Amino acid sequence: MSTSPKPRLRRTQSFNKVQDIGNDNKKEVSLPHGKTIHRHADSLFSTSSGFNNYRGLLNLCIILLALSNARLFLENIIKYGILIDPVRWIQMFLNQPYSEANVALIIGSNVFILIMYGTEKAILKGWLSERLALIGQSLTLMLSIIVPAGVILTLEANPLISTVILGMYSCVFLKLVSYASVNLWCRQATSPKRLRVRRSKSISYDGSSIANGKEETMLVNYPDNLNLNDLYYFMCAPTLCYELNFPRSLRIRKRFLIKRFVEMLFLIQLIGACIQQWVLPLVHNSLKPLSDMDAARVIERLLKLAIPNHFIWLMFFYWFFHSTLNVIAEVLKFGDREFYKDWWNSDTVNSFWSNWNIPVHRWATRHLYKPLLRRGFSKLQASVAVFMLSAFFHEYLVSVPLHMFKLWAFMGMLGQVPLAIVQVKYIHGKYGNMVVWLSLILGQPIAILAYYHDFYINSQAYVAFNIPANQTDGI
Repeated sequence: MSTSPKPRLRRTQSFNKVQDIGNDNKKEVSLPHGKTIHRHADSLFSTSSGFNNYRGLLNLCIILLALSNARLFLENIIKYGILIDPVRWIQMFLNQPYSEANVALIIGSNVFILIMYGTEKAILKGWLSERLALIGQSLTLMLSIIVPAGVILTLEANPLISTVILGMYSCVFLKLVSYASVNLWCRQATSPKRLRVRRSKSISYDGSSIANGKEETMLVNYPDNLNLNDLYYFMCAPTLCYELNFPRSLRIRKRFLIKRFVEMLFLIQLIGACIQQWVLPLVHNSLKPLSDMDAARVIERLLKLAIPNHFIWLMFFYWFFHSTLNVIAEVLKFGDREFYKDWWNSDTVNSFWSNWNIPVHRWATRHLYKPLLRRGFSKLQASVAVFMLSAFFHEYLVSVPLHMFKLWAFMGMLGQVPLAIVQVKYIHGKYGNMVVWLSLILGQPIAILAYYHDFYINSQAYVAFNIPANQTDGI
């Protein structure tokens, strides 16, 4: 009995690409059973795939975030009712015992501005030496920080208004430092013969000269810049770094100005509403866990406070750095509108602080970081000095209005230095970006709970905002 021979099995040859298939097998590949289906390919979530379009997942995250927070907001309204009352914000700003002192402080900032201006004119005319002028200017700058703080601490004025006033004086301090420094650099770069007082050319407010009844553009040179128009334009401009010739736009864009102005009005109302409806009840309900040192409840309060606080912070960023500063720049025809960069993509703390507040970053680089490098300090030492100055102003703007000197803000800013060092060496890229976001989301609620705990106990601010006192739990 004969049996048919078994078919010989052989290993199929592997090909990477269809075009690599030899001519002998092309006919077989063209048949239905031989058509190529598979190819070398990586999964889309693998970095080697080169795929980067995750728009659908981003939309999913946005929807989930909106739904979860809508539930929290609805639960808040069910529990507390409507706490939003814009009239209370207006009353808090107007009905206070020290309104005259606040107005006096605002007007009094001109004293320091005029003293610096007079000092510069005295140097130009030879009435003061550079050494005496430096001493006088340093004393003026110190007083511009000490005097408003002393008045606020003495009068115990409203914390919100005090913060605004101290913020204004901080900007005046930084602007005057830049104004004095740039004029000093101009004197050092100009020969003594050219520094004698001469009749200035007629300079219009937009930086153009008037000659034979015609207007022509020209650059302002030292000492033609030493006039009150130039100084007060700089004091109002949305920048902290002084220049003799700022970039200027040709006209005011009315439609752009109206859009930004409407954004200002809407966002400031929305921020106030979120604080009243969302943040104040959470802070109030955190007092008991903090007093009892209940760690689990404190962490739970912290996580609940993190999301609304971060939303308010993002809205404040847009309100101030985009809407408000663009309104000021548009009115003044100020050409440089780079008030922020893509800080949301920062993968290190250093990158974040360099991109999120460009006016302050430029001032720190120009008047502190680079001068320290020129004097022989290392980059690390110069960076620490920048963070220390930033930490001082953070503490100044929080502790003085609240009359609470606990240095939490100061230490929090200095804590950015070791975090920055660790990130540069070990954590960067997308994981570094996550660390930056976590520090932003969780860092501020910790500071809020640390500072406002005693403040709310002493002032019972929740009563002023109509927060039910009988509630012991928040959303």
